[in-house]
Amino acid sequence: MPPGISTLAADAPELSAANTGFMLICSALVMLMTPALAFFYGGMVRVKSTLNMLMMSFISLGIVTILWVLYGFSLAFGTDSGSLIGWSADYVGLSGIGVTELWDGYTIPVYVFAVFQLMFAVLTPALISGALADRVKFTAWALFIALWVTVVYFPVAHWVWGSGGWLFEMGVIDFAGGTAVHINAGAAALGVILVIGKRVGFKKDPMRPHSLPLVMLGAGLLWFGWFGFNAGSWLGNDDGVGAVMFVNTQVATAAAMLAWLLYEKIRHGAFTTLGAASGAVAGLVAITPAGGSVSPLGAIAVGAIAGLVCALAVGLKYKFGYDDSLDVVGVHLVGGVIGSLLVGFFATGGVQSDAAGLFYGGGLEQLGKQAIGVFAVLAYSLVVSALLALVLHKTIGMRVDEDDEVSGVDQIEHAETAYDFSGAGGGAASRKAVPAPVDTVAAAESKKVDA
Repeated sequence: MPPGISTLAADAPELSAANTGFMLICSALVMLMTPALAFFYGGMVRVKSTLNMLMMSFISLGIVTILWVLYGFSLAFGTDSGSLIGWSADYVGLSGIGVTELWDGYTIPVYVFAVFQLMFAVLTPALISGALADRVKFTAWALFIALWVTVVYFPVAHWVWGSGGWLFEMGVIDFAGGTAVHINAGAAALGVILVIGKRVGFKKDPMRPHSLPLVMLGAGLLWFGWFGFNAGSWLGNDDGVGAVMFVNTQVATAAAMLAWLLYEKIRHGAFTTLGAASGAVAGLVAITPAGGSVSPLGAIAVGAIAGLVCALAVGLKYKFGYDDSLDVVGVHLVGGVIGSLLVGFFATGGVQSDAAGLFYGGGLEQLGKQAIGVFAVLAYSLVVSALLALVLHKTIGMRVDEDDEVSGVDQIEHAETAYDFSGAGGGAASRKAVPAPVDTVAAAESKKVDA
């Protein structure tokens, strides 16, 4: 996010219809990323968990929207208090904001900035859900979202982007959410899974994606929406910085996808669709904090490094025994750390700000700032998220029963299944009276065949 701009009354900005329209479109693109994430995650799980995975993302659209209007925007972007949190009574309920009131030094209304930031707040807890697939009570997850955004996301967003936030004032560069979104969500995912434990059959039963076309659809929509996520974070494009971010988003994502696929081919002998989708997301994550600071050549480096390192990192869960179901830690935490730290190497000092990285004569100063931002957010989110999960786990219970997990959380938590196979087929046979169909998912599980 760009810093607030102080202006004299005579030089006060006027509302720009072009920037306002642009930011509303970007807000809609970022909103699209949450259902896109639902498709991406939904295709990666087994059939019996598909709907639950979709709903774990969709419910964030409901819960976080209401909390953001009630108090979240005020906590994140209100008047600073001690460099840790914000608060402005006018922002509570968004009730004290004038229709034409402009955001701090910019040419867009406060309402537009608020709704753009809302979509970030919605997406971030949804990212966590991929680590918890197959085994979490839906009511517990909904309560966790409400608590987590209140005590983790809203404060961290203020640290990173709020005027007066301590990381903001230190000069930590996070263009669109490497720390506030991806490291925050990835560290939270790790904290929760360390509390709730592994899925039944982890490292024993096959747990392959049930629909790779759905994964690719989700990845493609995420890539599309990410242009709004990244380019929109400059809050306009009067100086061309947003355009640079747009280009770097495309470039880094392409490089990361190719690097991941190359790793797969060398290591496993094949170019997989899951690898292409995962590599693209890793590149999107890594360029998010860095894209306003680096050149297109730097973006290639950031993407390629992220694609390779994240491909290696997703295997760590088998080595260390933590069950990160859909590689949230390996992609979002690791990718966010890589992108944030590489700012300290590849920042040119000529785009977003004059802060230059090590490779452009800036020494180690910016790298040091980036490291502080990375590890402060990582530690805070990890610890607090684990504590929240522990409280819920010990009170209402975070996990479904083992038998319910084996039979499938879709039926238990939502009383539905993703696919109705009873109407499959055609011809004369389909018009004959036939016995009620056997639940194919349950039958497959009873034979210990991966659904």
